[in-house]
Amino acid sequence: MRLLRAVRHDRVMGRIATTGRNPESEAAARDFVAHVESLFMPWNIPALLDGFTDDCVVRFGDLPEFRGKAALRQLFESRSARQKDYRLKKEFRALSGDRIANYWEGTWEDRATGKKMHGRGVEVWVMRGGLIAVWEAAFNVNEEGKPSAMGLV
Repeated sequence: MRLLRAVRHDRVMGRIATTGRNPESEAAARDFVAHVESLFMPWNIPALLDGFTDDCVVRFGDLPEFRGKAALRQLFESRSARQKDYRLKKEFRALSGDRIANYWEGTWEDRATGKKMHGRGVEVWVMRGGLIAVWEAAFNVNEEGKPSAMGLV
């Protein structure tokens, strides 16, 4: 079974059953986004990886672009090790052809510093065969209660 491949949920496995098709309706795309959200709390790295193509392309914040599941696994493992009590809320924004867009907000405690953190951003997923082939994420992160790190206000 592959995670996220369709909208029909297999709750026992925590994955979406394979159909090899991209979400084709707003309702299916909303379900897809909600399911991805659920895999971060707690971190389910194997299920998350199952939702990506083997040759996935990831453009995540200011990290250099990388490709493939091995590099993606490293990102997920380093994030899960650093982000204690990670809480995530994703909101579906749009479905256009093979693209799904969402907005997200997250909170966590930084294990390295002990500081409470808050992040928010947008993601665009390019789907292929019911899996994420390209993940583009732009976001801002800051310590909770601190002024904007952008220094604009």
